[in-house]
Amino acid sequence: MTDHVPAEPLSAEPTGRIVLLTTSHRVAPGVLSWPAWQTLHAADRVLCADPGHPQIPYLREAGVEVVHETPDAHELVEACAGGRTVVVLPSGEGDQRLTDGLARLAGSGRVSMPDLELLPGSYDLPGARLLDLVQVMDRIRRECPWASRQSHEGLVKYGIEEAYELVEAIEDGDREALREELGDVLLQVVFHARIAEEADEPEEAFSIDDVAGTLLEKLIRRHPHVFGDAQAETPEDVRVHWQRTKAVEKQRESLTDGIPLGQPGLALAAKLAGRVRTGALAVELPRGEGIGYELLELAARAEASGIDPETALRAAARVYRDAIRAAEGVGA
Repeated sequence: MTDHVPAEPLSAEPTGRIVLLTTSHRVAPGVLSWPAWQTLHAADRVLCADPGHPQIPYLREAGVEVVHETPDAHELVEACAGGRTVVVLPSGEGDQRLTDGLARLAGSGRVSMPDLELLPGSYDLPGARLLDLVQVMDRIRRECPWASRQSHEGLVKYGIEEAYELVEAIEDGDREALREELGDVLLQVVFHARIAEEADEPEEAFSIDDVAGTLLEKLIRRHPHVFGDAQAETPEDVRVHWQRTKAVEKQRESLTDGIPLGQPGLALAAKLAGRVRTGALAVELPRGEGIGYELLELAARAEASGIDPETALRAAARVYRDAIRAAEGVGA
């Protein structure tokens, strides 16, 4: 009878690692996260199918060797044999052929797959998609037969329509529509700014960056309670700061300067009443015959109570519309 000798355990081959290192084209090349740099320096191979990838010069400068190679899924798995780590830099559009191939291999169950990791090397900053929007608008302006012929004046009606559609989405409480309509309003801003770059007189030209820069300066200037030493405890305090700063900026002669007379009547009346109230100017409401004076008084009273008369009337009108449809037997 012989003694039983336990069999030696089979040595398992170390599991390799495939790292798909993604980067944002909206962040400056070379600005990578610390985990990304650690992985790149520790990798056995770094592959990139695109010889013009913007990250390559910065990686090579940092001592990372990048090989221009386009492996398929099988070749990539084989490159990880023996526990090696292979980093792949996809192009900006990604590499669906490679990722689909890896998914098929993993699903087949016939191949010992290395660990697969998706490592974001850089993330988009807030507002990054606005850069894409500017680029797309620039191309549309150059290549679209309709957009290339538009002017500020020709787009006015669309700006008004989009503003009203935004109001309707807010009043309906439709979040999906709100998101879309905000985009349509933003389109008007970007479109007008792009047209403004082509002004006949160079000194009259400006870009979307100029628009944003002007707005940025204005916001900081008119919020001294946020960016300065001023104090504001209530929304009314903020409004006073805003109006005071605005008056200094504009050097206006009258409280009524800057109020567009073309806006809806109730909104116009409330705006005038609000300027008088915040300016502490003693002006009696004009008296006269007719519904117009009664509406003026109602608008001023609403404004003093913190109610936007235009919004209030629209809400009442929507209820009235629903009542009409109900009387007709029509669904809401």
